[in-house]
Amino acid sequence: MDASSKTTVQRLLEGAGIAHRVATYDYDEEDLSAGPVALKIGMPLEQVWKTLALRGESGRVAICCLPSDVELDLKKAARALGEKKVAMLPLRELEPETGYLRGGCSPIGLKRRLPVLIDETVLVFEEVSVSAGRRGVQVILAPADLVACSGAALADLT
Repeated sequence: MDASSKTTVQRLLEGAGIAHRVATYDYDEEDLSAGPVALKIGMPLEQVWKTLALRGESGRVAICCLPSDVELDLKKAARALGEKKVAMLPLRELEPETGYLRGGCSPIGLKRRLPVLIDETVLVFEEVSVSAGRRGVQVILAPADLVACSGAALADLT
């Protein structure tokens, strides 16, 4: 992959000297779920992490990152964010708030500084995969590096 085709996430990781691998794959606009991604990049589903954007009752937007094979517990996310309630961010607001499209949202390199929570189970893995900020591109890195470069807090989200 030449420098001009690198994503912001890849450039940020390289600039910070964070070891990572890049996995590219063909994606289907009709199915952006993690199952096909895991198969195509050869990783277990529980190590392919999804990034979800939420809006709290206060109006504040936040990011949650968790294994693709589990559901986000909105009550736990709200509690961890200090909100009474949270809801999924409407799709039309995703790009303006994060700088990323559905299927390519990453907890790294967000358009603006947002609170990021990563499920605490991330630490049980040697490496995890998250979107590199573009559909069809994943970065694979150590959990501690993911937490550090995203400025995240760990929380029980499931």
